[in-house]
Amino acid sequence: MNRWKDWMDQAERDLERARLDVEHGFYEWACFTAQQSAEKAIKALGMKVGVDMWGRSLTAMLKILGESLDIPENIKKMAMLLDKYYIPTRYPNGFASGKPADYFTLEEAKEAVDAAGEILRFCKGYQP
Repeated sequence: MNRWKDWMDQAERDLERARLDVEHGFYEWACFTAQQSAEKAIKALGMKVGVDMWGRSLTAMLKILGESLDIPENIKKMAMLLDKYYIPTRYPNGFASGKPADYFTLEEAKEAVDAAGEILRFCKGYQP
């Protein structure tokens, strides 16, 4: 049973949540949730085309997909941006002092949401 659609639906839901986090000033969570949205979209695309995807690195997963699909450079760059938001958005020890909320801005959150949206559109629109 191929559940790529379930993964894509959750990716869309995560992206909506990231937008809510931006609206309410939870910028660190917007960045993390955007990363999660993109991760699920990439894993969904892998399932759709029959490529098993594991791990958390968007860049690494796109590299694997790139062995059989044409991945645009802008999608790869957005994945690299979002990879940076996997750990430090959630853990205080990601920085010398303070909490993650002290380090993330509205601009970064918007950029992360936009990047996740582009990755999601690419993955959703891919036709094997």
